[in-house]
Amino acid sequence: MITGSPASRLSHAAPDWRAAWRDAVTDPLELLSMVGLPHLAAALPADDAGFAMRVPRGFVARMTHGDARDPLLLQVLPQLAEAEDVPGFSRDAVGDLAARDAQGLLHKYQGRALLIASGSCAVNCRYCFRRHFPYGEEIAAAGAWRLALAHVAADTSIEELILSGGDPLSLATGKLAELTDGLSALPHVRRLRIHTRLPVVLPERIDDAFTQWLEAVPLQKVVVLHANHANEFDGDVDDACRRLRDAGATLLNQSVLLAGVNDDAETLSALSERLFATGVLPYYLHQLDRVQGAAHFEVDDARALALVQAMRERLPGYLVPRLVREEQGEPSKTPL
Repeated sequence: MITGSPASRLSHAAPDWRAAWRDAVTDPLELLSMVGLPHLAAALPADDAGFAMRVPRGFVARMTHGDARDPLLLQVLPQLAEAEDVPGFSRDAVGDLAARDAQGLLHKYQGRALLIASGSCAVNCRYCFRRHFPYGEEIAAAGAWRLALAHVAADTSIEELILSGGDPLSLATGKLAELTDGLSALPHVRRLRIHTRLPVVLPERIDDAFTQWLEAVPLQKVVVLHANHANEFDGDVDDACRRLRDAGATLLNQSVLLAGVNDDAETLSALSERLFATGVLPYYLHQLDRVQGAAHFEVDDARALALVQAMRERLPGYLVPRLVREEQGEPSKTPL
């Protein structure tokens, strides 16, 4: 007789995720060579425009060889446009620094607190709104999460704890367990939400140790993925998502609307369909956070609204993400 939950019964002999992490491509010249575009080397900015390139090899393998406009490539390849100083774009686009309440803890919205769990990511997306964030000073995991847990314990209005970063899944599973063990003494915390790109760009991370930890967490669990294009999915990503669901997590996705990557209705609709096929519900479509270095990705509001209307005409309502913008000082995301 088979016993145990689905997540605990499944064996997952994927390669060690830490080895795949260490083997990431960090040289833009190597990336261009891998995708058959070495002639684009002259268009690379000096010093990666001040934001180091990093991309897992499995993600590179999903790019179309020889296509300079490949939507996955454009998300990770440094561009000369990143060095331009564009009015209205700043280093702290969403007011993170003003929302700090404790080391690594941001408290912007009623009932929710966000922990900057780690400053590391498996992939450095060129539009990242925290590309200038002072992670060295603001890591909640430092000191066994002590300062962050003390703040959450003292504020009983906090019902949901959000793990962000960087990417929280860059931490060892044992480090994540330190946090959830500490939360066990805080009955007012009911939900754990994890914002992560790793199941998409480094699906090896969702290994047995991780799913066993997640399954044992005695809270409602929400995992918010970050995928911007249907081509980011393959069988390994599907498997990682299945394992997260089997461990009791509700899966949502948030995307960023990016010029040249996903700013057409057909592409956005295909993403929603691909997400739902793997058990993930489209959640937010974000207008670009106006961070310095990302202006070339911006799509104006009129076009964004037209794209969402076109999606409504193509898709059932549950597959149309909410178009939102984050604005400094506002009590919630701003719907458009």
